[in-house]
Amino acid sequence: MTTTGQVLGAEGFTPPGPGDFNLPPVFGDSVLFAKPALLLVVSAVAVFGFFFVTSRRTALVPSKAQYVGEQGYGFIRNSVARDVIGSQHFLKFVPWLVATFFFILLNNLFGIIPLIQFPTFSRSSFAYGLAVLVWLLYNGIGIWKHGLLGYLRHVTMPAGITGPILILIIPLEFFSTVLVRPVTLALRLFANMFAGHLLLILFTLGGEYLLLNSDKVLYNSVGVLTLILAVAISFLELLVQLIQAYVFTLLTAIYIQGALAEDH
Repeated sequence: MTTTGQVLGAEGFTPPGPGDFNLPPVFGDSVLFAKPALLLVVSAVAVFGFFFVTSRRTALVPSKAQYVGEQGYGFIRNSVARDVIGSQHFLKFVPWLVATFFFILLNNLFGIIPLIQFPTFSRSSFAYGLAVLVWLLYNGIGIWKHGLLGYLRHVTMPAGITGPILILIIPLEFFSTVLVRPVTLALRLFANMFAGHLLLILFTLGGEYLLLNSDKVLYNSVGVLTLILAVAISFLELLVQLIQAYVFTLLTAIYIQGALAEDH
């Protein structure tokens, strides 16, 4: 039986797939110089440069750049760091959370910026790498706050629970809090960026093929509609990119707060 892929191949259209995310190196043959790695460096420099420029010369009547920087910083500082971590400890973590949010957001936005059009965190290794940094951060904070044994007790033994049920609770809590968190944190970001970008590729290339490579008016009309839908999906993807940057940052703050809390 002929598969869908074979039918499309016979028609001259190659559907997009995971292979489209394996980009060739920009310089030489090293994967370190591939486009996704280059985008990570560009975004880190851009985020640092933006906040350096907007905060270097502050004025009572802010410029447009200073206003945008202050609004972005204040949003994460007040709505995420202070509200989640608490007024006692939040200030020391604001730089990390601000950098995390805007770093992820810019790398996500690369997926819909013309001529770039690749969301960096659609590469799973980058998403998992960032999640590992968060894992090291909140576990390190917990060990610093409670000591190693105290932290293990803190994350595995919920307050008020005693008795034989702990035989079941302790390994489940250890598994979910210590082992699973970085996986789910990274997977959520990676899966959304991967699926959204793949969908955009499909609608864009499919619409282009139907419009330019078919002699049937009906197919041409469907191609135009497909391209219109690609534009609509781009706006939806913009919302998803913003939400994913916020969710990742919010969960990071929640994990930090949990590590600092006196009770589990």
